[in-house]
Amino acid sequence: MDALTHAIEAYIGQSNTEETKRWSLQATKLVFTYLKKAYDNGSDLKARTEMQHAAYRAGLAFTRAYVGNVHAIAHTLGGFYGTPHGRANAVILPHLLRAYGKTVYKPLAELAKAAGVGMERQSDKKRARTFIQAIEQLNEAMGIPETLPEIKKEDISLMAKRAHQEANPHYPVPKIFSKRKFRKMYKRISRDE
Repeated sequence: MDALTHAIEAYIGQSNTEETKRWSLQATKLVFTYLKKAYDNGSDLKARTEMQHAAYRAGLAFTRAYVGNVHAIAHTLGGFYGTPHGRANAVILPHLLRAYGKTVYKPLAELAKAAGVGMERQSDKKRARTFIQAIEQLNEAMGIPETLPEIKKEDISLMAKRAHQEANPHYPVPKIFSKRKFRKMYKRISRDE
């Protein structure tokens, strides 16, 4: 899921290139084709090899196009609670993509096509939402929770401040978040619904 987050953040960011977009699309396709297979059967060397290819391509993409707000939040969770980075990214990703709203409908619709998600005639908005739901379904299939209960209410303001400092102005995100917006995101991902 970390590789998928790298691919998506590189693709939706404002500093991507044709090359990084191609790598992100390739990585996304590989993740949606092979991740669950590798998870279900660790002896499936084809699936594991293809997931290495996905991680490599996503790495190439984000090294040049950079990451975004998902990572800014995930880094604070690792620092405060030792939350594994990939787990944090997996939980945060769908929440944050929804928060970006219409600013990411078109690129998410393109990623959905690469992932084989949604239907050709759907609007960008509908296909983007279908893609976010597919990410949530992948998380659920691998036992990844929707929230992170380790987040303590009293830490949220400081974590939001640090995430804001990390992301702005360094990350070429599709939508800049204020400290207040970061606080809302922490509260959203800490809820146990």
